[in-house]
Amino acid sequence: MIKRKLVKNILASCEDSPVLMFHGARQVGKSTLLKEFAKSIHPAEYISLVDAVYLSAAKSDPHGFIKGFEGNVVLDEIQLAPELLRAIKLEVDNDRKPGKYLLTGSANVLTVPGISESLAGRMELLNLYPFSLSEIENRDANTIKNLFERNITLGKKVDRREEINNRILRGGYPEAVSRKTDERRGTWFESYSETIIKRDIREISNIEGMNIIPKLLNILAARVGALVNFAELARSSAIPQTSLKRYLTLLESIFLIRFLPAYSKNKSKRLIKTPKIYFNDTGFVSHLLSLTSKRFESEKVATGFLLENYVLMELIKEASWSENRCRFYHYSTASAQEVDFIIENNLGEAIAIEVKSTHSPKAEMFNHMRALAEEIGNDLKYGYLLYLGDRVVPFGEKLFAVPIDFVL
Repeated sequence: MIKRKLVKNILASCEDSPVLMFHGARQVGKSTLLKEFAKSIHPAEYISLVDAVYLSAAKSDPHGFIKGFEGNVVLDEIQLAPELLRAIKLEVDNDRKPGKYLLTGSANVLTVPGISESLAGRMELLNLYPFSLSEIENRDANTIKNLFERNITLGKKVDRREEINNRILRGGYPEAVSRKTDERRGTWFESYSETIIKRDIREISNIEGMNIIPKLLNILAARVGALVNFAELARSSAIPQTSLKRYLTLLESIFLIRFLPAYSKNKSKRLIKTPKIYFNDTGFVSHLLSLTSKRFESEKVATGFLLENYVLMELIKEASWSENRCRFYHYSTASAQEVDFIIENNLGEAIAIEVKSTHSPKAEMFNHMRALAEEIGNDLKYGYLLYLGDRVVPFGEKLFAVPIDFVL
Protein backbone atom coordinates (compact mmCIF):
# COMPACT_ATOMS: atom_id res chain seq x y z
CA MET A 1 0.00 0.00 0.00
CA ILE A 2 1.26 3.47 -0.87
CA LYS A 3 1.81 5.49 2.31
CA ARG A 4 0.05 8.84 2.52
CA LYS A 5 2.10 11.74 3.83
CA LEU A 6 -0.99 13.37 5.32
CA VAL A 7 -1.00 10.82 8.18
CA LYS A 8 1.32 12.91 10.35
CA ASN A 9 -1.01 15.91 9.95
CA ILE A 10 -3.98 13.75 10.89
CA LEU A 11 -2.22 12.61 14.06
CA ALA A 12 -1.45 16.18 15.04
CA SER A 13 -5.03 17.28 14.35
CA CYS A 14 -6.49 14.44 16.44
CA GLU A 15 -4.69 15.85 19.47
CA ASP A 16 -6.63 19.12 19.57
CA SER A 17 -9.48 19.24 17.01
CA PRO A 18 -12.82 17.59 17.84
CA VAL A 19 -13.84 17.32 14.17
CA LEU A 20 -11.62 16.55 11.17
CA MET A 21 -13.02 16.92 7.67
CA PHE A 22 -11.19 15.19 4.83
CA HIS A 23 -12.00 16.81 1.51
CA GLY A 24 -11.07 15.33 -1.83
CA ALA A 25 -12.37 14.01 -5.11
CA ARG A 26 -14.04 10.63 -5.36
CA GLN A 27 -11.55 7.76 -5.57
CA VAL A 28 -8.50 9.60 -4.19
CA GLY A 29 -8.27 7.15 -1.30
CA LYS A 30 -10.09 8.88 1.57
CA SER A 31 -11.94 5.76 2.68
CA THR A 32 -8.86 3.54 2.42
CA LEU A 33 -6.77 6.01 4.40
CA LEU A 34 -9.28 6.44 7.22
CA LYS A 35 -10.16 2.75 7.48
CA GLU A 36 -6.50 1.97 8.06
CA PHE A 37 -6.06 5.00 10.36
CA ALA A 38 -9.10 3.98 12.47
CA LYS A 39 -7.94 0.37 12.59
CA SER A 40 -4.28 0.72 13.50
CA ILE A 41 -3.55 4.26 14.70
CA HIS A 42 -6.61 6.07 16.10
CA PRO A 43 -9.33 3.56 17.10
CA ALA A 44 -12.70 4.59 15.68
CA GLU A 45 -15.86 2.98 14.36
CA TYR A 46 -16.10 3.26 10.57
CA ILE A 47 -19.51 4.13 9.09
CA SER A 48 -20.07 4.54 5.35
CA LEU A 49 -23.09 6.65 4.49
CA VAL A 50 -23.16 4.96 1.08
CA ASP A 51 -24.76 2.08 3.01
CA ALA A 52 -28.51 2.63 2.58
CA VAL A 53 -29.29 1.50 6.13
CA TYR A 54 -26.88 3.94 7.76
CA LEU A 55 -27.99 6.72 5.42
CA SER A 56 -31.65 6.16 6.24
CA ALA A 57 -30.93 6.23 9.97
CA ALA A 58 -28.81 9.37 9.67
CA LYS A 59 -31.43 11.26 7.71
CA SER A 60 -34.43 10.19 9.77
CA ASP A 61 -32.93 11.21 13.13
CA PRO A 62 -29.56 13.01 12.77
CA HIS A 63 -29.25 13.86 16.47
CA GLY A 64 -30.17 10.37 17.64
CA PHE A 65 -27.78 8.85 15.10
CA ILE A 66 -24.84 10.93 16.33
CA LYS A 67 -25.65 10.34 19.99
CA GLY A 68 -25.46 6.60 19.32
CA PHE A 69 -21.65 6.72 19.05
CA GLU A 70 -19.87 6.78 22.38
CA GLY A 71 -16.34 6.55 21.02
CA ASN A 72 -14.56 7.96 17.99
CA VAL A 73 -16.30 7.58 14.66
CA VAL A 74 -15.45 7.91 10.96
CA LEU A 75 -18.40 9.11 8.88
CA ASP A 76 -17.57 8.47 5.24
CA GLU A 77 -19.22 10.54 2.47
CA ILE A 78 -20.81 13.06 4.83
CA GLN A 79 -22.16 15.09 1.89
CA LEU A 80 -24.88 12.44 1.55
CA ALA A 81 -26.30 13.49 4.93
CA PRO A 82 -25.21 17.10 5.51
CA GLU A 83 -27.85 17.43 8.26
CA LEU A 84 -25.47 15.45 10.47
CA LEU A 85 -23.20 18.49 10.69
CA ARG A 86 -25.68 20.37 12.83
CA ALA A 87 -26.03 17.38 15.15
CA ILE A 88 -22.25 17.06 15.39
CA LYS A 89 -21.99 20.75 16.21
CA LEU A 90 -24.35 20.36 19.17
CA GLU A 91 -22.47 17.31 20.45
CA VAL A 92 -19.11 19.06 20.15
CA ASP A 93 -20.43 22.06 22.06
CA ASN A 94 -21.18 19.68 24.93
CA ASP A 95 -17.97 17.65 24.68
CA ARG A 96 -14.93 18.87 22.73
CA LYS A 97 -13.07 15.57 22.87
CA PRO A 98 -10.24 15.79 20.31
CA GLY A 99 -10.33 13.46 17.34
CA LYS A 100 -13.86 12.14 17.96
CA TYR A 101 -15.41 12.85 14.56
CA LEU A 102 -13.50 12.09 11.37
CA LEU A 103 -15.55 13.02 8.32
CA THR A 104 -14.92 12.53 4.62
CA GLY A 105 -16.55 14.30 1.72
CA SER A 106 -16.27 13.87 -2.04
CA ALA A 107 -17.94 17.24 -2.29
CA ASN A 108 -17.22 20.39 -0.37
CA VAL A 109 -20.07 20.14 2.14
CA LEU A 110 -19.61 23.76 3.14
CA THR A 111 -20.92 24.74 -0.30
CA VAL A 112 -23.83 22.30 -0.40
CA PRO A 113 -27.19 24.15 -0.40
CA GLY A 114 -29.24 23.74 2.77
CA ILE A 115 -26.42 23.81 5.29
CA SER A 116 -27.25 26.76 7.50
CA GLU A 117 -24.50 26.33 10.04
CA SER A 118 -20.87 25.31 9.71
CA LEU A 119 -18.53 23.85 12.25
CA ALA A 120 -16.32 26.93 12.19
CA GLY A 121 -13.94 26.89 15.14
CA ARG A 122 -14.67 23.23 15.81
CA MET A 123 -13.55 21.57 12.59
CA GLU A 124 -10.18 21.29 10.88
CA LEU A 125 -10.15 20.85 7.10
CA LEU A 126 -7.62 18.46 5.57
CA ASN A 127 -7.32 18.11 1.81
CA LEU A 128 -6.51 14.73 0.33
CA TYR A 129 -5.35 14.81 -3.27
CA PRO A 130 -4.48 12.07 -5.75
CA PHE A 131 -1.09 10.49 -5.05
CA SER A 132 1.91 12.79 -5.36
CA LEU A 133 5.05 11.57 -7.10
CA SER A 134 6.90 11.43 -3.78
CA GLU A 135 4.14 9.21 -2.33
CA ILE A 136 4.23 6.89 -5.34
CA GLU A 137 8.02 6.63 -5.08
CA ASN A 138 7.95 6.46 -1.24
CA ARG A 139 10.53 9.19 -0.68
CA ASP A 140 10.84 12.32 1.41
CA ALA A 141 9.87 15.61 -0.16
CA ASN A 142 10.62 19.10 1.13
CA THR A 143 10.28 20.90 -2.17
CA ILE A 144 8.59 24.07 -0.97
CA LYS A 145 10.97 24.52 1.96
CA ASN A 146 13.94 23.88 -0.34
CA LEU A 147 12.73 26.41 -2.90
CA PHE A 148 12.32 29.12 -0.27
CA GLU A 149 15.79 28.35 1.09
CA ARG A 150 17.39 27.78 -2.34
CA ASN A 151 18.41 24.33 -1.26
CA ILE A 152 18.46 22.70 -4.68
CA THR A 153 20.35 19.43 -4.83
CA LEU A 154 20.80 16.98 -7.64
CA GLY A 155 17.99 14.49 -7.85
CA LYS A 156 17.61 11.17 -9.61
CA LYS A 157 18.11 11.81 -13.31
CA VAL A 158 15.44 10.38 -15.57
CA ASP A 159 14.68 10.30 -19.26
CA ARG A 160 12.92 13.60 -18.71
CA ARG A 161 10.57 13.99 -21.63
CA GLU A 162 9.28 10.41 -21.69
CA GLU A 163 9.15 9.85 -17.94
CA ILE A 164 7.47 13.19 -17.14
CA ASN A 165 4.99 12.61 -19.97
CA ASN A 166 4.12 9.27 -18.39
CA ARG A 167 3.62 10.92 -15.00
CA ILE A 168 1.25 13.47 -16.53
CA LEU A 169 -0.77 10.85 -18.41
CA ARG A 170 -0.98 8.59 -15.37
CA GLY A 171 -2.03 11.25 -12.88
CA GLY A 172 -2.38 10.31 -9.23
CA TYR A 173 -5.71 8.54 -8.73
CA PRO A 174 -4.85 5.24 -6.98
CA GLU A 175 -6.74 3.11 -9.51
CA ALA A 176 -5.16 4.89 -12.48
CA VAL A 177 -1.70 4.54 -10.93
CA SER A 178 -2.21 0.78 -10.60
CA ARG A 179 -3.11 0.33 -14.28
CA LYS A 180 -0.24 -0.30 -16.66
CA THR A 181 -1.49 0.84 -20.08
CA ASP A 182 -3.15 3.86 -21.65
CA GLU A 183 -6.09 1.67 -22.64
CA ARG A 184 -6.75 0.36 -19.13
CA ARG A 185 -6.40 3.82 -17.60
CA GLY A 186 -8.71 5.22 -20.28
CA THR A 187 -11.36 2.64 -19.44
CA TRP A 188 -11.19 3.58 -15.76
CA PHE A 189 -11.33 7.34 -16.43
CA GLU A 190 -14.36 6.84 -18.69
CA SER A 191 -16.22 5.03 -15.91
CA TYR A 192 -15.06 7.62 -13.41
CA SER A 193 -16.46 10.47 -15.52
CA GLU A 194 -19.82 8.76 -15.83
CA THR A 195 -19.96 8.14 -12.08
CA ILE A 196 -19.16 11.77 -11.31
CA ILE A 197 -21.96 13.01 -13.56
CA LYS A 198 -24.64 10.40 -12.89
CA ARG A 199 -24.06 10.07 -9.17
CA ASP A 200 -22.00 12.71 -7.40
CA ILE A 201 -23.30 15.80 -9.17
CA ARG A 202 -26.91 14.68 -8.94
CA GLU A 203 -26.52 13.87 -5.24
CA ILE A 204 -25.49 17.38 -4.28
CA SER A 205 -27.21 19.52 -6.90
CA ASN A 206 -30.59 19.96 -8.53
CA ILE A 207 -29.14 21.88 -11.47
CA GLU A 208 -30.84 20.91 -14.72
CA GLY A 209 -29.05 19.97 -17.90
CA MET A 210 -26.47 17.53 -16.52
CA ASN A 211 -25.91 16.29 -20.08
CA ILE A 212 -23.92 19.47 -20.79
CA ILE A 213 -21.25 18.60 -18.20
CA PRO A 214 -19.14 16.31 -20.46
CA LYS A 215 -19.00 19.00 -23.15
CA LEU A 216 -18.09 21.66 -20.60
CA LEU A 217 -15.32 19.50 -19.13
CA ASN A 218 -13.82 19.03 -22.58
CA ILE A 219 -13.95 22.76 -23.24
CA LEU A 220 -12.23 23.45 -19.91
CA ALA A 221 -9.60 20.78 -20.62
CA ALA A 222 -8.58 22.69 -23.74
CA ARG A 223 -8.11 25.83 -21.63
CA VAL A 224 -5.86 24.52 -18.86
CA GLY A 225 -3.72 27.35 -17.50
CA ALA A 226 -5.80 30.06 -19.21
CA LEU A 227 -7.42 33.08 -17.60
CA VAL A 228 -11.09 32.42 -16.93
CA ASN A 229 -13.14 34.27 -19.54
CA PHE A 230 -16.80 33.72 -18.72
CA ALA A 231 -18.08 35.40 -21.88
CA GLU A 232 -15.90 33.23 -24.15
CA LEU A 233 -16.73 30.06 -22.21
CA ALA A 234 -20.44 30.86 -22.43
CA ARG A 235 -20.19 31.25 -26.22
CA SER A 236 -18.16 28.08 -26.68
CA SER A 237 -20.41 25.95 -24.49
CA ALA A 238 -23.72 27.61 -25.40
CA ILE A 239 -24.44 27.95 -21.69
CA PRO A 240 -25.74 31.27 -20.30
CA GLN A 241 -23.16 32.95 -18.07
CA THR A 242 -25.30 32.69 -14.94
CA SER A 243 -25.71 28.94 -15.43
CA LEU A 244 -22.07 28.57 -16.46
CA LYS A 245 -20.86 30.04 -13.18
CA ARG A 246 -23.05 27.60 -11.25
CA TYR A 247 -21.63 24.68 -13.22
CA LEU A 248 -18.06 25.82 -12.59
CA THR A 249 -18.74 26.22 -8.87
CA LEU A 250 -20.18 22.72 -8.87
CA LEU A 251 -17.14 21.22 -10.64
CA GLU A 252 -14.89 23.00 -8.17
CA SER A 253 -16.94 21.73 -5.20
CA ILE A 254 -16.40 18.09 -6.27
CA PHE A 255 -12.68 18.74 -6.67
CA LEU A 256 -12.35 18.25 -10.42
CA ILE A 257 -11.16 21.75 -11.25
CA ARG A 258 -9.52 24.52 -9.28
CA PHE A 259 -9.12 28.26 -9.76
CA LEU A 260 -5.74 29.85 -9.18
CA PRO A 261 -6.21 33.44 -7.95
CA ALA A 262 -4.17 36.36 -9.20
CA TYR A 263 -1.31 37.79 -7.18
CA SER A 264 -1.00 41.45 -6.28
CA LYS A 265 1.08 43.17 -3.65
CA ASN A 266 -2.15 44.99 -2.79
CA LYS A 267 -4.07 42.11 -1.18
CA SER A 268 -7.47 43.72 -1.71
CA LYS A 269 -6.91 43.63 -5.48
CA ARG A 270 -6.39 39.86 -5.46
CA LEU A 271 -10.10 39.34 -4.99
CA ILE A 272 -11.10 41.16 -8.17
CA LYS A 273 -8.39 40.01 -10.55
CA THR A 274 -9.09 37.18 -12.99
CA PRO A 275 -8.13 33.66 -11.87
CA LYS A 276 -6.71 30.87 -14.02
CA ILE A 277 -8.24 27.43 -14.34
CA TYR A 278 -6.54 24.08 -13.75
CA PHE A 279 -7.57 20.48 -13.11
CA ASN A 280 -6.79 18.63 -9.89
CA ASP A 281 -5.41 15.64 -11.79
CA THR A 282 -3.46 15.61 -15.04
CA GLY A 283 -4.45 12.02 -15.78
CA PHE A 284 -8.11 13.04 -15.85
CA VAL A 285 -7.55 16.07 -18.07
CA SER A 286 -5.32 14.00 -20.39
CA HIS A 287 -8.21 11.58 -20.74
CA LEU A 288 -10.58 14.43 -21.59
CA LEU A 289 -8.14 15.53 -24.32
CA SER A 290 -7.87 11.94 -25.63
CA LEU A 291 -4.11 12.01 -25.13
CA THR A 292 -2.10 8.79 -25.15
CA SER A 293 1.61 8.10 -24.95
CA LYS A 294 1.78 8.00 -28.76
CA ARG A 295 -0.08 11.30 -29.23
CA PHE A 296 1.56 13.16 -26.41
CA GLU A 297 4.67 14.31 -28.27
CA SER A 298 2.69 15.72 -31.19
CA GLU A 299 0.43 17.85 -28.97
CA LYS A 300 3.03 20.51 -28.11
CA VAL A 301 0.68 23.30 -27.01
CA ALA A 302 -1.58 21.06 -24.94
CA THR A 303 1.29 19.25 -23.28
CA GLY A 304 3.01 22.52 -22.37
CA PHE A 305 -0.04 23.54 -20.36
CA LEU A 306 -0.35 20.04 -18.90
CA LEU A 307 3.26 20.20 -17.73
CA GLU A 308 2.36 23.47 -16.00
CA ASN A 309 -0.72 21.83 -14.43
CA TYR A 310 1.39 18.87 -13.31
CA VAL A 311 3.98 21.04 -11.54
CA LEU A 312 1.30 23.15 -9.86
CA MET A 313 -0.55 20.15 -8.47
CA GLU A 314 2.62 18.44 -7.23
CA LEU A 315 3.45 21.60 -5.29
CA ILE A 316 -0.10 21.98 -3.95
CA LYS A 317 -0.12 18.34 -2.84
CA GLU A 318 3.08 18.86 -0.90
CA ALA A 319 1.72 22.06 0.64
CA SER A 320 -1.25 20.07 1.99
CA TRP A 321 1.02 18.20 4.40
CA SER A 322 3.96 20.59 4.65
CA GLU A 323 4.81 22.50 7.81
CA ASN A 324 5.42 25.49 5.56
CA ARG A 325 1.95 27.00 5.20
CA CYS A 326 1.64 28.84 1.92
CA ARG A 327 -0.75 30.19 -0.70
CA PHE A 328 -0.64 29.86 -4.48
CA TYR A 329 -1.27 32.55 -7.11
CA HIS A 330 -0.53 33.43 -10.69
CA TYR A 331 0.88 36.79 -11.79
CA SER A 332 -0.31 38.78 -14.78
CA THR A 333 -0.44 42.47 -15.61
CA ALA A 334 -2.23 44.68 -18.12
CA SER A 335 1.07 44.89 -20.04
CA ALA A 336 1.07 41.09 -20.51
CA GLN A 337 3.74 40.33 -17.93
CA GLU A 338 2.94 36.82 -16.69
CA VAL A 339 4.48 34.36 -14.25
CA ASP A 340 2.94 30.91 -13.95
CA PHE A 341 2.93 30.60 -10.15
CA ILE A 342 3.65 32.66 -7.08
CA ILE A 343 3.99 30.81 -3.78
CA GLU A 344 3.66 33.08 -0.74
CA ASN A 345 4.42 31.97 2.82
CA ASN A 346 3.01 33.35 6.06
CA LEU A 347 5.86 35.87 6.31
CA GLY A 348 4.76 37.49 3.07
CA GLU A 349 7.81 36.14 1.26
CA ALA A 350 7.28 34.86 -2.27
CA ILE A 351 8.95 32.64 -4.81
CA ALA A 352 8.12 32.80 -8.51
CA ILE A 353 7.94 29.74 -10.75
CA GLU A 354 7.86 29.51 -14.53
CA VAL A 355 7.39 26.10 -16.17
CA LYS A 356 8.88 25.58 -19.63
CA SER A 357 8.81 22.51 -21.85
CA THR A 358 12.35 23.15 -23.07
CA HIS A 359 15.82 21.69 -22.69
CA SER A 360 17.54 25.06 -23.25
CA PRO A 361 16.58 27.92 -20.91
CA LYS A 362 17.26 31.46 -22.16
CA ALA A 363 17.74 34.76 -20.37
CA GLU A 364 14.58 36.28 -21.88
CA MET A 365 12.50 33.57 -20.22
CA PHE A 366 13.16 35.40 -16.94
CA ASN A 367 11.96 38.82 -18.14
CA HIS A 368 8.56 38.56 -16.47
CA MET A 369 10.10 37.43 -13.20
CA ARG A 370 12.33 40.50 -13.33
CA ALA A 371 9.22 42.65 -13.78
CA LEU A 372 7.67 40.96 -10.75
CA ALA A 373 10.86 41.59 -8.74
CA GLU A 374 10.66 45.29 -9.57
CA GLU A 375 7.08 45.40 -8.31
CA ILE A 376 7.45 43.54 -5.01
CA GLY A 377 11.14 44.14 -4.22
CA ASN A 378 12.62 42.12 -1.38
CA ASP A 379 9.38 40.16 -0.91
CA LEU A 380 10.57 38.02 -3.83
CA LYS A 381 13.10 35.59 -2.43
CA TYR A 382 13.83 33.61 -5.59
CA GLY A 383 12.58 32.98 -9.09
CA TYR A 384 12.83 29.53 -10.65
CA LEU A 385 12.39 28.41 -14.22
CA LEU A 386 11.60 24.68 -14.09
CA TYR A 387 12.57 22.97 -17.33
CA LEU A 388 13.45 19.61 -18.89
CA GLY A 389 17.24 19.88 -18.79
CA ASP A 390 19.82 18.43 -16.43
CA ARG A 391 21.68 21.43 -14.92
CA VAL A 392 21.00 24.12 -12.34
CA VAL A 393 21.95 27.40 -14.04
CA PRO A 394 21.98 30.85 -12.36
CA PHE A 395 20.49 33.67 -14.48
CA GLY A 396 20.90 36.35 -11.83
CA GLU A 397 21.37 36.77 -8.11
CA LYS A 398 17.91 35.38 -7.34
CA LEU A 399 17.01 33.68 -10.62
CA PHE A 400 17.74 30.05 -11.48
CA ALA A 401 16.89 27.50 -14.14
CA VAL A 402 16.29 24.17 -12.40
CA PRO A 403 15.42 20.76 -13.92
CA ILE A 404 11.89 19.73 -12.98
CA ASP A 405 12.94 16.32 -11.71
CA PHE A 406 15.50 17.91 -9.36
CA VAL A 407 12.72 19.42 -7.27
CA LEU A 408 9.70 17.12 -7.75
